[in-house]
Formats: sequence, C-alpha cells, structure tokens
Amino acid sequence: MTQATSSTQQGPQEQSVAELPPNLGHWRQVWARFRRRKLAFASLMIVLFIYLLGIFAPVIQTHDYQDTNLAKTQQGPEWGGNWLGTDRLGRDIYTRVVWGIQTTVIITITTFITGSLFLGVTMGLVAGYFRGWIDAIIMRIGEVISAFPDILLIILLAATLRPRIVQLARDIEDSTGITGLVSSGIVDYVVIGIALLPLSWFGMMRLVRGQVLALREAEYVEAARAMGTSTPRILFRHILPNVVSPVIVSVSFGIGAIALSEVILSFFGLGVQPPRPSLGVMIGEVTARGGASVSVLRDHPEQLLTPIIVVWLLIFCWNIVGDAMNDVLNPRAR
Repeated sequence: MTQATSSTQQGPQEQSVAELPPNLGHWRQVWARFRRRKLAFASLMIVLFIYLLGIFAPVIQTHDYQDTNLAKTQQGPEWGGNWLGTDRLGRDIYTRVVWGIQTTVIITITTFITGSLFLGVTMGLVAGYFRGWIDAIIMRIGEVISAFPDILLIILLAATLRPRIVQLARDIEDSTGITGLVSSGIVDYVVIGIALLPLSWFGMMRLVRGQVLALREAEYVEAARAMGTSTPRILFRHILPNVVSPVIVSVSFGIGAIALSEVILSFFGLGVQPPRPSLGVMIGEVTARGGASVSVLRDHPEQLLTPIIVVWLLIFCWNIVGDAMNDVLNPRAR
C-alpha cells in the first residue's frame, strides 16, 4: 500500500526522467530529450533540409548558375521552367539560391572547424590548463581583437586581405600551371574564412578556458598527473570530453551568426565574388538598383524574398536549436 501511494505521488519531472531507459548512454539520453522538444526538432530538420539543398546543388539545379537569357529577364515563377523566376540577367533564381546555400554551408562549416573547434578549443585548453604567462598572452590578444566592433573588423580584414590573397593565387596559377583558384571561388572562401576568425575563436576560447580552470583541479585530473600521464593525453582524453557539452551549445548559437556575417560580407562586395552565387550577392544585386528596387519588390518579390527567407530561417532555426541544446545539456535548466 505504501509503495503504491509513493508511486502515485511521484512528480511529473521524476516521471519524465523515469521514462528514459536507464541503460541508454549519455548522448542517446540527450538525443531522446532533444526529440521531445518538437519546435527544436523541427528547426533542426529545417536546417538539415536547407543544408542538403546546398550540398546537392549540382544535382538538383535546373540550369547552370552562370547561364543568362536576356530574352527572359525578370520573369515570374513558372512550372517546368524557372521555378522561382529569373533575375535582371535572365538567370534562374532557384538555381542561384541553392548554389548560394552551398556557399553559406561551406563558409560556416570551414570557419567553425578552423576557428571555433580547432583554434578556439585548443587555445582554451592551453590557456586554462597552463595558466601563467601563456594564459595572459592568449587573453590579452583576444581582448585586443574583441575590442573592435565585430562586423567592422571583419569588413576591414576582408577588404585588406582580398587583393593580396588574389594576387598570391594568380602567382601560384602562373608558376604552377594550376587554373581555377580564383574563378572557382576558393580564394573567396579563404578570404572570408580568415576575416571571420576573430568572430569565431575568442568566444569559444574563453568558454573552454573557464571550464578547464575548474576541471584542472578535479580529482581524476590530479590522479592522472600522479600516474605520470602526459599533458596532451590529460587535455584531450580527460578534460576535453567534459567540456564538449558547452562547446556544442556555443556552436549551435554561433553558426547562425557566422552565416549572417558571410551574407553581409557578400552584400558589401567583400565576400564571394560573381559569377559564384551567394545569398548576400543576390540581395545586394536587387537592393543596389536604387528606386528600381521598389518596383522589383512589388512585381517580382521572389528575387529578394527568397534569399532573405533562407537566411532568416537559418538564423532563426539555429537559435531555436541552440536554446534547446542549452536546456538539454545543462542539468540546472532541465
């Protein structure tokens, strides 16, 4: 009788926890909790769908993104032809949107791998574990960089580095006979990746550093030191797995900001250069026509609204996913 009474008085939070099988691993439990958040799960599916459109752009395109047809300029959507219409040069908007998504996918993934995950996490581990003068140097460099407004620093770096990197790529093409470094957009990706590094590495480094400062005094780390375990093994085998959760939350919040920064750079002509499509370039081509942009938005809103909606969906959905991951991975927020 007492057992039955206690089971009926079990709170809703305890019941929801009890519903998860006890033999599930940590990350499987995280995934199970995340799937219960319908809005966040739907947002993740939308992001994956948009990214898949960009990844498979060469397969799902209906035209070549460079093809122009001056006989079909600024036409509206039509079934079986130009699904989203054409722009002022007669180029297919649908094809350019999916290729623009591919550009955003490449920039966000490479920037986070090189900036946040490699540079930010590694320097955070080093600064938090060794402390002393190493920590002081890394923190002062980061503070000097972060003192500049983010978007202004990104624009300054992109405008300063582009001519030099383009000239270097052309010298490599002339000396080695390799072609396509400039025309394929590789140089644009390098310029944007370097320009976005200040936005991506310092926040991640500071987050990881704060976690490591607490973990370096943990008993299992002290035991590993006493057993003579090497420093790299302590950092990457014992400490790094325990900072993965906040890193995932930070990445899910930051990817939207990286995508927006790439669009802004391309909008100002400092990012991906034509003929390579970019969502920012598409927005800039429409809004840069002065008073004509009003009539374009009224008569052919797909030229401007389609890339804007894609950018908005990416930023909005990543923020929803990041908020849900914070609740799922943070024990105090459950």
